[in-house]
Amino acid sequence: MVELALRSLRRRASAFTASFLAMFLGATMIMAFASMLDTAEASGATGEARETLVTMASVVGGWGLLLVVFAVTSTLTLSVRQRASEIALLKSVGATPAQLARMIVGEAAGLAVAAALLAVVPAYPAGRALLGLLHGTDQVPADIGYRFGAVALSLGIGVTLVSAVAAALITARRATRVRVTESMTAAAIGDARLSRKRIVFAVLFLLVAVGEVVTTLTVMDGKGSDAMATSGQADIFAGIGLALLAPAIMRGATALAAGPMRALGGAAGDLAAATMRRRAGALASAVTPIILFVGTAVGTLYAQAIENEAMDAAGLSKTLDQKGIETLNFVVIGMVVLFTAIMLVNTLIAATAHRRREFGQTRLAGATPRQVLTAAALESVVLTVTGVVCGTVASAFTIVAFGLARRDSAVPPGNVGTFLAVVALAAVLTGVTSWAATRRAIAVPAVEAALR
Repeated sequence: MVELALRSLRRRASAFTASFLAMFLGATMIMAFASMLDTAEASGATGEARETLVTMASVVGGWGLLLVVFAVTSTLTLSVRQRASEIALLKSVGATPAQLARMIVGEAAGLAVAAALLAVVPAYPAGRALLGLLHGTDQVPADIGYRFGAVALSLGIGVTLVSAVAAALITARRATRVRVTESMTAAAIGDARLSRKRIVFAVLFLLVAVGEVVTTLTVMDGKGSDAMATSGQADIFAGIGLALLAPAIMRGATALAAGPMRALGGAAGDLAAATMRRRAGALASAVTPIILFVGTAVGTLYAQAIENEAMDAAGLSKTLDQKGIETLNFVVIGMVVLFTAIMLVNTLIAATAHRRREFGQTRLAGATPRQVLTAAALESVVLTVTGVVCGTVASAFTIVAFGLARRDSAVPPGNVGTFLAVVALAAVLTGVTSWAATRRAIAVPAVEAALR
């Protein structure tokens, strides 16, 4: 099965692109931030400089690690779901669940090793740029030089490999435990059911988010900017919790949107409604990065706005520590925006490219290319709206908690422009990517696509 896994990677390279990019970007991010630990140790940094370097590596790197593990799991799940018919066929010819699990884990491990090794190239300059940012804001003395060493390499390669294998084991268990006939049915009509473990983990993440909110409102109340240490993580935990529930959320969103889509889109609306009802599981993978993007970006931006207004109201100038917090927040925003934006584009491309045969069959059944494009556009609208709503709910965990603890107000300061800018970026990324990927998929003649 290991040999089969290697052959599968060679012959189905495009199918593994989403997972590979998640691992590559994740390893790059982890190594870049972990290199701050190498820098602190090699330079002999002490005091505030050392604390800044360690905080940057542990806090931002920890949040990044959480996003990476979740992204890898999501993309691997999508990849395995797209191969449901292949896995069912292997079962029918005698492959055991253990053999199939070894194949899936072998594929993931091979991808992880390759992605982590290649990630060293961009991680080195990324870490240097991060240190340059700290130099430029006077949080770290200019005489502290950059070091990329064993900590960065071991964490980047080790975490990527472990998270990929763990995600593969979770994915493999779900894909291999059902019987052959059930696998064939799932491959034909899709399977968007929520497993008991998925529900448990979703509830756990949401409870952790609630716990962060309670801690912020009690223990951290009146502690100034220190309250951001607890409230700042709440939107990430809440976003992951909601993303784990995405299959059920997408089923509900599809049911609500079916009527308006049919009224506005006509035949294309009917096509979109029917397709989305059948593809709730795949759509859940696509809406996940939107939820994380909106939730973390909106939560962090408005938390910083709350902090700035509190400082202005007190007539205080920013101290070095407060400048560090602001820099940290903007680094988080930049990291999340880049990572989730690439994951959003990558996941949509992978999911749409897999539908080439479906689009061909739809066109042979009488749908025009314009109707297929319109249906894809309607799907992207529902994805965007659902992701924005869930992401906004996730961001409220941070905004409300920090606002009450810092300035006794649950309403964030500033105008609505910040929120609209985040929503507009999410909409553009989703809409443009979906339209371009669908257009490329239907460029293949219908008969040829249907036979693939």
